[in-house]
Amino acid sequence: MKEKFVKTSKELLPYIITIIVVLLFKHFLFAPIRVNGDSMYSTLKNGDIMILDKIHYRHNKIKRFDIVVVDADYELLIKRVIGLPGETIEVKDNKLYINGKYIKQKFKYKKTDDFKYKIKKGEYFVMGDNRSNSLDSRYFGAFKRKKIIGKTNYIVFPFNRFGKKE
Repeated sequence: MKEKFVKTSKELLPYIITIIVVLLFKHFLFAPIRVNGDSMYSTLKNGDIMILDKIHYRHNKIKRFDIVVVDADYELLIKRVIGLPGETIEVKDNKLYINGKYIKQKFKYKKTDDFKYKIKKGEYFVMGDNRSNSLDSRYFGAFKRKKIIGKTNYIVFPFNRFGKKE
């Protein structure tokens, strides 16, 4: 009986190790994430499957216009970083101003209603590219750094959209 258990254990060990490695990889390093809704249209489309890089920001700073995944408590949101800690952001006549200076946005985005927001230290202001159809920091407020799960800008499915998005 003991010999059979040992033999079975040895046969199962590679599978158990593989499962543990995959789970650790997914939990701590990279994970698939699906775009839910049209808030990032036209950069991202509803149903796109992307790779969430959970380790990027351990070694790199969060930059303006990065596409990030944010934990909004009730769900994970995919948005674009617009404002950095301590900044005052303002949108006036569909133009972005950071601390009073005009900032050109190099991606397609939809009409944005005028607003002004002062970001606290340690927080980030995120918005969807489809501004008229996005629940983002204009609704939730700025997000603390610990709520930013990681960076995502690589679509893996559908295959006709495969590749890096900025």
